[in-house]
Amino acid sequence: MPLRKFSVLILFFLSTSVLFAQNDTGTYAEKLGYSKGSRVLILHVDDMGMSFDSNNGGEEALTKGASTSCSVMMPCPWVPGFIHWLKEHPQVDAGLHLTLTSEWKDYRWGPLAGKQNVPGLVDSEGAMWHTVEEVAAHASPDEIEKEIRAQLARAEAMGFVPTHLDTHMGTVYATPAFIERYIKVGMEKHIPIMLPAGHDMLISQQMHLPDAMVQQLRDLGKKVWDAGLPVLDDLHNTSYDWEIPDEIKNDEKKLQQYKTQKYIEALKTLKPGLTMMIMHCTAPTEVFQYISGSGPTRKGDMLAMIDPQFKKALQAEGIILTTWREVKERREKLHY
Repeated sequence: MPLRKFSVLILFFLSTSVLFAQNDTGTYAEKLGYSKGSRVLILHVDDMGMSFDSNNGGEEALTKGASTSCSVMMPCPWVPGFIHWLKEHPQVDAGLHLTLTSEWKDYRWGPLAGKQNVPGLVDSEGAMWHTVEEVAAHASPDEIEKEIRAQLARAEAMGFVPTHLDTHMGTVYATPAFIERYIKVGMEKHIPIMLPAGHDMLISQQMHLPDAMVQQLRDLGKKVWDAGLPVLDDLHNTSYDWEIPDEIKNDEKKLQQYKTQKYIEALKTLKPGLTMMIMHCTAPTEVFQYISGSGPTRKGDMLAMIDPQFKKALQAEGIILTTWREVKERREKLHY
């Protein structure tokens, strides 16, 4: 699932208020050494490890397509399969998709920290809550941090060194205390975290965020940057909501054309700076429909990433592709 257009940011930022002030001149991309005006992009696949189909689609987009990064849902059943593949493809940029919800009806997972240690993170089925709002209502900041650390510990035990941290369904943004723990772990472990905190033009336009909210993002970004970690200028997170016409859902060629065109249009909206574009590349089998009805959307993402027309558009638009691993290395050269 997507970050719900960062709707949970509303919960976070409405809890406090600050005066708006202009951000420092220059983008985070420029600070990382890219030339002025550069549009630098991380094409990011969410939900690795969630299912067999998710793994197959993501692997296709990462090895044969334009995607440059991904993240793994550590509590999910198909994590071992993806980690085994990842060890055979060590060049792949892979982080942790910190998972604090379990949204599907019949296909679910529980916390790695153990129900007894994080009781506020589980529902009556013993799985994580379905929604971000339920997590915010029941879980404590200590429980959030315990589960984040448990997911990181499983990765480390499996020999998987994540290139970054991000958030499934945006849950770490549900309260000020949650995001504080998310940032705390990232800075302590010196792992980059997904935090759009530059000009935030796309986020502002998509969510109609008031200036005060944008400034609070920027303040958090400065904190993370000063800790020696890279920071995003913006986040593109609308692809999950592109409504696919019913008549093309089962027509692979038309589905690919539709989704590819949507992504090409999205490239034209990117502003100078470092942006992360989120997608959910999946190769649905006959089983996936019993997990989620999002199969056509996810398949369309995979087909778009491997479409030669999309790759041509990246070149035509002058987009510079990068990874979390690369931007961390660039930041470290400046910091040390």
